[in-house]
Amino acid sequence: MPHEAISVFDMFKIGVGPSSSHTLGPWRAALRCLETIQEKSQLKQVSTVTILLYGSLAKTGKGHGTDIAVLMGLQAADPVTVDVNSIHPTIEQIKSANQLLLGGNHLIPFSYKDNLLFLTSESLPFHPNGLSFLIGFEDGTQISETYYSIGGGFVVKEGEETGAGKTIVDLPFPTNNAADILHWCRKTGMSIHEMVLENEHVWRTEAETRKGVLQIWHTMRDCIYRGCHTKGELPGGLQVRRRAFELNKKLMKGHSYQSFDEWLKAIQDGGQSFNYILDWVSCFALAVNEENASFGRVVTAPTNGAAGVIPAVLLYFIAFCEGNNEDKIIQFLSTASEIGSIFKKGATISAAMGGCQAEIGVSSAMAAGALTECMGGTQQQALMAAEIAMEHHLGLTCDPIGGLVQIPCIERNTMGAIKAITASQLALQSTPDFALVSLDKVIATMWNTALDMNSKYKETADGGLAIQVPLGLSEC
Repeated sequence: MPHEAISVFDMFKIGVGPSSSHTLGPWRAALRCLETIQEKSQLKQVSTVTILLYGSLAKTGKGHGTDIAVLMGLQAADPVTVDVNSIHPTIEQIKSANQLLLGGNHLIPFSYKDNLLFLTSESLPFHPNGLSFLIGFEDGTQISETYYSIGGGFVVKEGEETGAGKTIVDLPFPTNNAADILHWCRKTGMSIHEMVLENEHVWRTEAETRKGVLQIWHTMRDCIYRGCHTKGELPGGLQVRRRAFELNKKLMKGHSYQSFDEWLKAIQDGGQSFNYILDWVSCFALAVNEENASFGRVVTAPTNGAAGVIPAVLLYFIAFCEGNNEDKIIQFLSTASEIGSIFKKGATISAAMGGCQAEIGVSSAMAAGALTECMGGTQQQALMAAEIAMEHHLGLTCDPIGGLVQIPCIERNTMGAIKAITASQLALQSTPDFALVSLDKVIATMWNTALDMNSKYKETADGGLAIQVPLGLSEC
Protein backbone atom coordinates (compact mmCIF):
# COMPACT_ATOMS: atom_id res chain seq x y z
CA MET A 1 0.00 0.00 0.00
CA PRO A 2 1.45 3.44 -0.90
CA HIS A 3 2.58 5.55 2.03
CA GLU A 4 3.73 9.09 2.59
CA ALA A 5 7.21 9.14 4.07
CA ILE A 6 7.19 11.77 6.81
CA SER A 7 10.34 12.53 8.80
CA VAL A 8 10.71 13.84 12.33
CA PHE A 9 11.96 17.04 10.69
CA ASP A 10 8.77 17.35 8.64
CA MET A 11 6.62 17.31 11.75
CA PHE A 12 8.96 19.56 13.74
CA LYS A 13 10.13 22.60 11.77
CA ILE A 14 12.06 25.54 13.18
CA GLY A 15 10.52 28.79 12.04
CA VAL A 16 8.88 32.06 12.99
CA GLY A 17 5.45 32.68 14.55
CA PRO A 18 2.60 33.20 14.72
CA SER A 19 1.16 30.50 12.42
CA SER A 20 2.57 27.50 10.61
CA SER A 21 -0.19 27.47 7.99
CA HIS A 22 -0.52 31.25 7.65
CA THR A 23 3.08 32.35 8.27
CA LEU A 24 5.61 29.54 7.80
CA GLY A 25 3.71 27.89 4.93
CA PRO A 26 3.33 31.08 2.84
CA TRP A 27 6.95 31.95 3.65
CA ARG A 28 8.06 28.59 2.24
CA ALA A 29 5.73 29.01 -0.74
CA ALA A 30 7.43 32.32 -1.54
CA LEU A 31 10.83 30.62 -1.31
CA ARG A 32 9.65 27.88 -3.68
CA CYS A 33 8.36 30.49 -6.13
CA LEU A 34 11.73 32.20 -5.93
CA GLU A 35 13.47 28.89 -6.68
CA THR A 36 11.32 28.43 -9.80
CA ILE A 37 12.39 31.84 -11.11
CA GLN A 38 16.04 31.22 -10.27
CA GLU A 39 16.04 27.78 -11.91
CA LYS A 40 15.08 29.50 -15.17
CA SER A 41 17.80 32.12 -14.65
CA GLN A 42 15.16 34.82 -14.95
CA LEU A 43 15.51 36.63 -11.63
CA LYS A 44 17.16 39.73 -13.11
CA GLN A 45 14.43 39.94 -15.76
CA VAL A 46 11.55 40.18 -13.25
CA SER A 47 9.82 43.57 -13.37
CA THR A 48 6.73 43.02 -11.19
CA VAL A 49 5.44 40.64 -8.51
CA THR A 50 1.82 40.53 -7.36
CA ILE A 51 0.65 38.23 -4.56
CA LEU A 52 -2.97 37.04 -4.32
CA LEU A 53 -4.15 35.61 -0.99
CA TYR A 54 -7.32 33.52 -0.94
CA GLY A 55 -9.74 32.04 1.58
CA SER A 56 -8.51 31.74 5.15
CA LEU A 57 -5.18 33.34 4.21
CA ALA A 58 -7.06 36.43 3.08
CA LYS A 59 -9.50 36.56 6.00
CA THR A 60 -7.01 36.16 8.82
CA GLY A 61 -3.78 36.80 6.96
CA LYS A 62 -2.90 40.14 8.52
CA GLY A 63 -3.48 38.83 12.02
CA HIS A 64 -1.34 35.81 11.25
CA GLY A 65 1.43 37.72 9.48
CA THR A 66 0.87 36.16 6.05
CA ASP A 67 1.73 39.44 4.33
CA ILE A 68 4.98 39.67 6.30
CA ALA A 69 5.86 36.04 5.56
CA VAL A 70 5.50 36.19 1.79
CA LEU A 71 7.53 39.40 1.55
CA MET A 72 10.32 37.95 3.70
CA GLY A 73 10.30 34.79 1.58
CA LEU A 74 10.51 36.73 -1.69
CA GLN A 75 13.56 38.52 -0.26
CA ALA A 76 15.15 35.06 0.28
CA ALA A 77 15.13 35.26 4.08
CA ASP A 78 15.34 31.84 5.75
CA PRO A 79 12.70 31.38 8.51
CA VAL A 80 15.06 29.02 10.34
CA THR A 81 17.95 31.48 10.66
CA VAL A 82 16.56 34.97 10.08
CA ASP A 83 17.10 37.47 12.88
CA VAL A 84 13.54 37.81 14.17
CA ASN A 85 14.30 41.36 15.31
CA SER A 86 14.94 42.34 11.68
CA ILE A 87 11.55 41.25 10.35
CA HIS A 88 9.40 44.27 11.14
CA PRO A 89 12.04 46.85 10.11
CA THR A 90 12.42 45.01 6.80
CA ILE A 91 8.68 45.14 6.13
CA GLU A 92 8.50 48.81 7.04
CA GLN A 93 11.32 49.51 4.61
CA ILE A 94 9.44 47.74 1.81
CA LYS A 95 6.28 49.75 2.57
CA SER A 96 8.01 53.13 2.80
CA ALA A 97 10.30 52.69 -0.21
CA ASN A 98 7.72 50.90 -2.39
CA GLN A 99 10.48 48.52 -3.41
CA LEU A 100 11.19 44.81 -2.89
CA LEU A 101 14.65 43.23 -2.96
CA LEU A 102 13.63 40.09 -4.86
CA GLY A 103 15.88 37.14 -4.07
CA GLY A 104 17.91 39.40 -1.84
CA ASN A 105 19.67 41.10 -4.76
CA HIS A 106 17.21 42.34 -7.42
CA LEU A 107 15.36 45.55 -6.58
CA ILE A 108 11.89 45.91 -8.14
CA PRO A 109 8.99 48.35 -7.62
CA PHE A 110 6.47 46.99 -5.12
CA SER A 111 3.34 48.59 -3.68
CA TYR A 112 2.07 46.94 -0.51
CA LYS A 113 -1.43 48.19 -1.30
CA ASP A 114 -1.56 47.27 -5.00
CA ASN A 115 0.74 44.24 -5.25
CA LEU A 116 -0.41 42.30 -2.16
CA LEU A 117 -4.12 41.56 -2.39
CA PHE A 118 -6.35 39.96 0.26
CA LEU A 119 -9.20 38.37 -1.72
CA THR A 120 -11.52 37.72 1.22
CA SER A 121 -14.51 36.73 -0.91
CA GLU A 122 -12.63 34.22 -3.05
CA SER A 123 -11.34 30.74 -2.26
CA LEU A 124 -9.49 28.13 -4.31
CA PRO A 125 -11.01 24.62 -4.49
CA PHE A 126 -8.12 22.47 -3.29
CA HIS A 127 -7.56 24.04 0.14
CA PRO A 128 -8.68 27.17 2.04
CA ASN A 129 -5.07 28.36 2.37
CA GLY A 130 -4.28 29.25 -1.23
CA LEU A 131 -1.96 31.91 -2.62
CA SER A 132 -0.77 32.84 -6.10
CA PHE A 133 2.28 34.74 -7.32
CA LEU A 134 1.94 36.65 -10.60
CA ILE A 135 5.45 37.29 -11.95
CA GLY A 136 5.89 39.82 -14.75
CA PHE A 137 9.07 40.06 -16.83
CA GLU A 138 10.70 42.91 -18.70
CA ASP A 139 9.77 41.39 -22.08
CA GLY A 140 6.08 41.57 -21.20
CA THR A 141 5.57 37.88 -20.44
CA GLN A 142 4.05 36.66 -17.19
CA ILE A 143 3.92 33.43 -15.21
CA SER A 144 1.63 32.37 -12.37
CA GLU A 145 2.57 30.09 -9.48
CA THR A 146 -0.11 28.84 -7.07
CA TYR A 147 0.58 27.10 -3.76
CA TYR A 148 -1.42 25.75 -0.86
CA SER A 149 -0.32 25.87 2.75
CA ILE A 150 -1.85 22.64 4.05
CA GLY A 151 -0.89 22.91 7.72
CA GLY A 152 2.21 22.49 9.86
CA GLY A 153 4.35 24.43 7.38
CA PHE A 154 3.73 21.86 4.62
CA VAL A 155 3.28 23.39 1.16
CA VAL A 156 1.87 21.86 -2.02
CA LYS A 157 2.17 23.43 -5.45
CA GLU A 158 -0.94 23.40 -7.60
CA GLY A 159 -1.01 20.26 -9.70
CA GLU A 160 1.33 18.21 -7.56
CA GLU A 161 0.28 15.53 -5.11
CA THR A 162 0.50 16.02 -1.35
CA GLY A 163 4.05 15.24 -0.34
CA ALA A 164 5.40 15.94 -3.83
CA GLY A 165 8.54 17.95 -4.13
CA LYS A 166 10.23 15.60 -1.66
CA THR A 167 12.65 12.80 -2.42
CA ILE A 168 10.73 9.53 -2.71
CA VAL A 169 12.05 6.98 -0.25
CA ASP A 170 11.14 3.46 0.81
CA LEU A 171 11.06 3.23 4.58
CA PRO A 172 11.84 -0.07 6.29
CA PHE A 173 8.77 0.42 8.47
CA PRO A 174 6.14 2.30 6.42
CA THR A 175 3.03 3.45 8.27
CA ASN A 176 -0.28 4.97 7.30
CA ASN A 177 -2.11 4.50 10.58
CA ALA A 178 -1.86 3.32 14.18
CA ALA A 179 -2.51 -0.28 13.16
CA ASP A 180 0.64 -0.17 11.02
CA ILE A 181 2.66 1.21 13.93
CA LEU A 182 1.45 -1.60 16.19
CA HIS A 183 2.10 -4.19 13.47
CA TRP A 184 5.76 -3.22 13.11
CA CYS A 185 6.30 -2.91 16.85
CA ARG A 186 4.88 -6.40 17.43
CA LYS A 187 6.81 -7.90 14.54
CA THR A 188 10.16 -6.43 15.54
CA GLY A 189 9.79 -5.97 19.29
CA MET A 190 10.82 -2.34 18.87
CA SER A 191 9.26 0.60 20.66
CA ILE A 192 7.67 3.37 18.60
CA HIS A 193 10.68 5.67 18.83
CA GLU A 194 13.09 2.88 17.84
CA MET A 195 11.03 2.22 14.71
CA VAL A 196 11.03 5.95 13.91
CA LEU A 197 14.80 6.24 14.27
CA GLU A 198 15.31 3.23 11.98
CA ASN A 199 13.19 4.99 9.36
CA GLU A 200 15.19 8.19 9.79
CA HIS A 201 18.36 6.29 8.74
CA VAL A 202 16.99 6.32 5.18
CA TRP A 203 17.50 10.09 5.07
CA ARG A 204 20.64 10.62 7.15
CA THR A 205 23.10 9.09 9.59
CA GLU A 206 22.21 8.34 13.19
CA ALA A 207 24.53 11.12 14.37
CA GLU A 208 22.87 13.65 12.06
CA THR A 209 19.41 12.66 13.23
CA ARG A 210 20.45 12.87 16.85
CA LYS A 211 21.99 16.31 16.34
CA GLY A 212 18.92 17.56 14.50
CA VAL A 213 16.41 16.31 17.08
CA LEU A 214 18.42 17.89 19.88
CA GLN A 215 18.47 21.15 17.93
CA ILE A 216 14.66 20.96 17.83
CA TRP A 217 14.61 20.56 21.61
CA HIS A 218 17.13 23.36 22.16
CA THR A 219 14.95 25.69 20.07
CA MET A 220 11.90 24.71 22.14
CA ARG A 221 13.87 25.12 25.37
CA ASP A 222 15.18 28.54 24.40
CA CYS A 223 11.68 29.63 23.39
CA ILE A 224 10.26 28.65 26.78
CA TYR A 225 13.07 30.39 28.64
CA ARG A 226 12.80 33.53 26.52
CA GLY A 227 9.03 33.65 26.91
CA CYS A 228 9.24 33.29 30.69
CA HIS A 229 11.58 36.25 30.88
CA THR A 230 9.92 38.70 28.47
CA LYS A 231 7.20 41.03 29.66
CA GLY A 232 4.94 43.49 27.92
CA GLU A 233 2.05 43.49 25.48
CA LEU A 234 1.57 41.25 22.47
CA PRO A 235 1.42 42.93 19.04
CA GLY A 236 -1.75 43.14 16.97
CA GLY A 237 -4.06 45.53 18.77
CA LEU A 238 -5.82 43.20 21.23
CA GLN A 239 -3.74 44.64 24.09
CA VAL A 240 -3.10 41.15 25.45
CA ARG A 241 -0.51 41.24 28.20
CA ARG A 242 2.08 38.51 28.50
CA ARG A 243 1.41 36.30 31.52
CA ALA A 244 4.33 33.86 31.55
CA PHE A 245 6.72 36.52 32.84
CA GLU A 246 4.63 37.34 35.92
CA LEU A 247 3.77 33.70 36.60
CA ASN A 248 7.42 32.69 36.38
CA LYS A 249 8.38 35.53 38.72
CA LYS A 250 5.72 34.48 41.23
CA LEU A 251 6.69 30.81 41.17
CA MET A 252 10.41 31.58 41.46
CA LYS A 253 9.85 33.38 44.79
CA GLY A 254 12.98 35.47 44.47
CA HIS A 255 15.38 32.69 43.44
CA SER A 256 18.28 34.01 41.38
CA TYR A 257 19.74 32.23 38.37
CA GLN A 258 21.84 33.04 35.31
CA SER A 259 21.04 30.23 32.86
CA PHE A 260 18.42 27.72 31.81
CA ASP A 261 20.07 24.95 33.85
CA GLU A 262 20.09 27.07 37.00
CA TRP A 263 16.46 28.05 36.35
CA LEU A 264 15.50 24.39 35.90
CA LYS A 265 17.23 23.47 39.17
CA ALA A 266 15.29 26.24 40.96
CA ILE A 267 12.03 24.88 39.52
CA GLN A 268 12.84 21.37 40.72
CA ASP A 269 13.77 22.61 44.18
CA GLY A 270 10.31 24.18 44.51
CA GLY A 271 8.61 20.87 45.24
CA GLN A 272 6.18 18.39 43.69
CA SER A 273 2.76 19.60 44.81
CA PHE A 274 -0.07 19.26 42.28
CA ASN A 275 -0.80 22.99 42.10
CA TYR A 276 2.89 23.85 41.74
CA ILE A 277 3.42 21.45 38.84
CA LEU A 278 0.16 22.53 37.20
CA ASP A 279 1.23 26.17 37.35
CA TRP A 280 4.59 25.40 35.77
CA VAL A 281 3.10 23.37 32.91
CA SER A 282 0.77 26.28 32.17
CA CYS A 283 3.66 28.73 32.41
CA PHE A 284 5.76 26.71 29.93
CA ALA A 285 2.92 26.59 27.40
CA LEU A 286 2.04 30.27 27.82
CA ALA A 287 5.68 31.25 27.31
CA VAL A 288 5.96 29.47 23.95
CA ASN A 289 2.76 30.82 22.50
CA GLU A 290 3.38 34.35 23.68
CA GLU A 291 6.69 34.14 21.82
CA ASN A 292 4.84 32.71 18.84
CA ALA A 293 2.35 35.59 18.87
CA SER A 294 5.29 38.03 18.88
CA PHE A 295 6.93 36.66 15.70
CA GLY A 296 9.47 34.81 17.83
CA ARG A 297 11.39 31.67 16.88
CA VAL A 298 9.35 28.55 17.59
CA VAL A 299 9.04 24.95 16.44
CA THR A 300 5.92 23.71 14.65
CA ALA A 301 4.65 20.98 16.95
CA PRO A 302 2.93 20.09 14.69
CA THR A 303 1.79 23.69 14.05
CA ASN A 304 2.69 27.13 15.38
CA GLY A 305 -0.73 27.72 16.90
CA ALA A 306 -0.22 24.55 18.97
CA ALA A 307 3.52 25.03 19.44
CA GLY A 308 3.36 25.22 23.24
CA VAL A 309 1.81 21.85 24.07
CA ILE A 310 4.69 19.47 23.29
CA PRO A 311 7.47 21.69 24.73
CA ALA A 312 5.42 22.16 27.91
CA VAL A 313 4.83 18.43 28.37
CA LEU A 314 8.44 17.61 27.50
CA LEU A 315 9.77 20.13 30.01
CA TYR A 316 7.32 18.74 32.58
CA PHE A 317 8.86 15.32 31.94
CA ILE A 318 12.37 16.75 32.25
CA ALA A 319 11.71 18.81 35.36
CA PHE A 320 9.38 16.57 37.34
CA CYS A 321 9.77 13.02 36.01
CA GLU A 322 13.57 12.59 35.89
CA GLY A 323 13.62 12.86 32.11
CA ASN A 324 16.60 15.20 31.83
CA ASN A 325 18.82 13.21 29.52
CA GLU A 326 19.34 13.40 25.78
CA ASP A 327 18.22 9.85 24.99
CA LYS A 328 14.87 10.41 26.69
CA ILE A 329 14.37 13.75 24.91
CA ILE A 330 15.05 12.08 21.54
CA GLN A 331 12.67 9.27 22.48
CA PHE A 332 9.94 11.77 23.34
CA LEU A 333 10.21 13.81 20.15
CA SER A 334 10.57 10.77 17.89
CA THR A 335 7.47 9.12 19.32
CA ALA A 336 5.51 12.36 19.14
CA SER A 337 6.44 12.88 15.49
CA GLU A 338 5.19 9.44 14.46
CA ILE A 339 1.83 9.97 16.14
CA GLY A 340 1.52 13.38 14.50
CA SER A 341 2.33 11.92 11.09
CA ILE A 342 -0.60 9.50 11.12
CA PHE A 343 -2.97 12.36 11.94
CA LYS A 344 -1.62 14.20 8.92
CA LYS A 345 -2.06 11.11 6.74
CA GLY A 346 -5.48 10.11 8.04
CA ALA A 347 -7.04 13.50 8.70
CA THR A 348 -5.39 16.94 8.80
CA ILE A 349 -3.17 19.16 10.93
CA SER A 350 -4.62 22.32 9.42
CA ALA A 351 -7.11 24.39 11.42
CA ALA A 352 -8.36 25.84 8.13
CA MET A 353 -9.42 22.30 7.20
CA GLY A 354 -10.38 20.83 10.55
CA GLY A 355 -10.73 23.51 13.20
CA CYS A 356 -8.59 23.64 16.33
CA GLN A 357 -9.02 19.91 16.95
CA ALA A 358 -6.50 19.55 14.11
CA GLU A 359 -3.92 21.65 15.94
CA ILE A 360 -4.32 21.60 19.74
CA GLY A 361 -5.99 18.18 19.58
CA VAL A 362 -3.22 16.64 17.49
CA SER A 363 -0.44 18.22 19.55
CA SER A 364 -2.05 16.95 22.75
CA ALA A 365 -2.28 13.45 21.29
CA MET A 366 1.36 13.60 20.19
CA ALA A 367 2.48 14.72 23.64
CA ALA A 368 0.34 12.14 25.43
CA GLY A 369 1.71 9.23 23.41
CA ALA A 370 5.30 10.43 23.73
CA LEU A 371 5.04 10.95 27.49
CA THR A 372 3.50 7.51 27.94
CA GLU A 373 6.30 5.73 26.12
CA CYS A 374 8.94 7.72 27.99
CA MET A 375 7.27 6.82 31.30
CA GLY A 376 7.64 3.11 30.51
CA GLY A 377 4.29 2.47 28.87
CA THR A 378 3.83 -0.14 26.17
CA GLN A 379 3.29 0.69 22.53
CA GLN A 380 -0.42 0.00 23.00
CA GLN A 381 -0.58 2.29 26.01
CA ALA A 382 1.18 5.07 24.09
CA LEU A 383 -1.36 4.84 21.27
CA MET A 384 -4.17 4.64 23.81
CA ALA A 385 -2.95 7.86 25.44
CA ALA A 386 -2.94 9.59 22.06
CA GLU A 387 -6.50 8.38 21.46
CA ILE A 388 -7.72 9.63 24.84
CA ALA A 389 -6.17 13.05 24.30
CA MET A 390 -7.73 13.51 20.86
CA GLU A 391 -11.09 12.06 21.88
CA HIS A 392 -11.52 14.94 24.29
CA HIS A 393 -10.62 17.59 21.72
CA LEU A 394 -13.07 16.40 19.04
CA GLY A 395 -15.08 19.25 17.57
CA LEU A 396 -12.83 22.00 18.90
CA THR A 397 -13.31 25.05 16.68
CA CYS A 398 -10.77 27.59 15.48
CA ASP A 399 -12.21 31.06 16.08
CA PRO A 400 -9.35 33.48 16.76
CA ILE A 401 -10.44 36.91 17.92
CA GLY A 402 -9.27 39.55 15.47
CA GLY A 403 -7.70 36.79 13.36
CA LEU A 404 -4.74 36.77 15.76
CA VAL A 405 -3.12 33.67 17.26
CA GLN A 406 -3.78 34.95 20.78
CA ILE A 407 -7.31 34.47 22.10
CA PRO A 408 -8.22 31.67 22.67
CA CYS A 409 -5.12 30.10 21.13
CA ILE A 410 -2.54 30.81 23.85
CA GLU A 411 -4.64 29.46 26.74
CA ARG A 412 -5.67 26.46 24.65
CA ASN A 413 -2.05 25.34 24.64
CA THR A 414 -2.10 25.12 28.44
CA MET A 415 -5.27 23.02 28.28
CA GLY A 416 -3.82 20.76 25.59
CA ALA A 417 -0.72 20.16 27.70
CA ILE A 418 -2.68 19.31 30.83
CA LYS A 419 -5.00 16.99 28.88
CA ALA A 420 -1.96 15.23 27.44
CA ILE A 421 -0.56 14.54 30.90
CA THR A 422 -3.96 13.33 32.13
CA ALA A 423 -4.40 11.10 29.08
CA SER A 424 -0.96 9.60 29.68
CA GLN A 425 -1.75 8.88 33.32
CA LEU A 426 -5.03 7.23 32.35
CA ALA A 427 -3.36 5.05 29.72
CA LEU A 428 -0.56 4.01 32.07
CA GLN A 429 -3.18 2.82 34.56
CA SER A 430 -5.28 1.02 31.92
CA THR A 431 -5.28 -2.18 29.90
CA PRO A 432 -5.53 -1.22 26.21
CA ASP A 433 -6.91 -4.64 25.23
CA PHE A 434 -10.22 -3.64 26.79
CA ALA A 435 -10.47 -0.22 25.11
CA LEU A 436 -13.48 0.21 22.83
CA VAL A 437 -12.08 3.14 20.82
CA SER A 438 -8.82 2.81 18.89
CA LEU A 439 -6.58 5.67 17.79
CA ASP A 440 -7.44 4.96 14.15
CA LYS A 441 -11.16 5.22 14.94
CA VAL A 442 -10.69 8.56 16.67
CA ILE A 443 -8.59 9.87 13.75
CA ALA A 444 -11.39 8.87 11.35
CA THR A 445 -13.92 10.54 13.64
CA MET A 446 -11.82 13.69 13.75
CA TRP A 447 -11.72 13.83 9.95
CA ASN A 448 -15.46 13.26 9.62
CA THR A 449 -16.04 15.98 12.20
CA ALA A 450 -13.79 18.30 10.20
CA LEU A 451 -15.81 17.64 7.04
CA ASP A 452 -19.06 18.38 8.89
CA MET A 453 -17.76 21.52 10.63
CA ASN A 454 -19.06 24.83 9.34
CA SER A 455 -16.35 26.79 7.53
CA LYS A 456 -16.81 29.79 9.85
CA TYR A 457 -15.20 27.71 12.60
CA LYS A 458 -12.12 26.91 10.51
CA GLU A 459 -9.68 29.78 11.08
CA THR A 460 -11.72 32.41 9.27
CA ALA A 461 -12.60 34.63 12.27
CA ASP A 462 -16.18 34.52 10.93
CA GLY A 463 -17.70 32.66 13.89
CA GLY A 464 -17.45 31.70 17.54
CA LEU A 465 -15.48 33.95 19.86
CA ALA A 466 -14.25 35.96 16.90
CA ILE A 467 -17.71 37.50 16.41
CA GLN A 468 -18.85 37.43 20.04
CA VAL A 469 -16.09 39.86 20.98
CA PRO A 470 -16.35 42.69 18.40
CA LEU A 471 -13.20 44.73 18.28
CA GLY A 472 -13.40 46.79 15.12
CA LEU A 473 -9.81 45.92 14.21
CA SER A 474 -9.53 47.02 10.60
CA GLU A 475 -6.03 45.57 10.27
CA CYS A 476 -6.96 42.09 11.52
